[in-house]
Amino acid sequence: MRCGASALPLVSIVILLLLTVNTHISHSKDVKESCSTCKQITDNFAKGFERTAKKNFGGGNTAWEERKLSKYETSEIRLVEILEGLCDTSFECNHMVEEHEDLLETWWFKSIKVCCPNGTFGPDCNACVGGSERPCHGSGVCDGDGTRAGDGTCSCNHGYRGELCLECADGYFSEERNDTFSKCTECHPACLTCHGPTRHHCKVCKAGWEQDEEGVCSGKPGGRICDKACSGCRGQGPEHCLTCADGYSDEDGTCTDVDECEVAEPPCPADHQQCVNSQGSYRCVCAGGFQEQDGVCVESPAQEEHEEGSQSVSTDPLEERRSEQHEDL
Repeated sequence: MRCGASALPLVSIVILLLLTVNTHISHSKDVKESCSTCKQITDNFAKGFERTAKKNFGGGNTAWEERKLSKYETSEIRLVEILEGLCDTSFECNHMVEEHEDLLETWWFKSIKVCCPNGTFGPDCNACVGGSERPCHGSGVCDGDGTRAGDGTCSCNHGYRGELCLECADGYFSEERNDTFSKCTECHPACLTCHGPTRHHCKVCKAGWEQDEEGVCSGKPGGRICDKACSGCRGQGPEHCLTCADGYSDEDGTCTDVDECEVAEPPCPADHQQCVNSQGSYRCVCAGGFQEQDGVCVESPAQEEHEEGSQSVSTDPLEERRSEQHEDL
């Protein structure tokens, strides 16, 4: 059952909780017997709660009685009637009810709270680390969140660490960070630790990777030179990659070139540009009749002259007919 359920299930939850407070049991047999007794009390309390739901004080003037004695549904008389039906002659049952009678009365008259608002924990419903709106700064789970239990300690999500869940774990780097937010992104497979997303950003290479002259973690596990389609490999060829390099995707176990020019969103959006695919990459070039100038594709001079020449030729049908007749003469 969850907090905030209907009244009757909530009664069962509260009774179960109250009857287990400060109960010290050392033997499994005693545990089983106590649980059975507790369940009996809980079931009978629920039945008594339903049985007395539509009752009243039973006097001749109910309205006067409720003004003087408060409403029957929340009265001590109703509670006593329910408690009287909890146990038969069972010593264990009567002893458990007597032991926790004060707690039952406190719950009945003062409505003991068994839950806390989301983002809070413990007996006093204290805010979790990071605040109740974003417990553990949105990157972990607060111990006891939404209950009156727990100590508020954060259990960080994968990739995060620290008491505040703002630090990045090994194999992740901080893509964005401030005092209340952190976005940790996984490093390239070649990196044990890194400060960016590619193998050029490795701080320390993973086992099986070697740092080349440029300080880049190169895929040469065991001295083997990997195919360019691979980020690490267990043999030669794109079918033996550990993971695919950027610009390649795994197709049936083989790292195959991705044709970026065929994707839904064209990678060359500028005017008069066209995409040319290459192995593991692509490039944007100016279309025919255009040339690059200051990073923009502009019409080439030869194309402009051609268009101007075309425009000077008459396209008047009558003029063309007269020309043809002159030639015939």
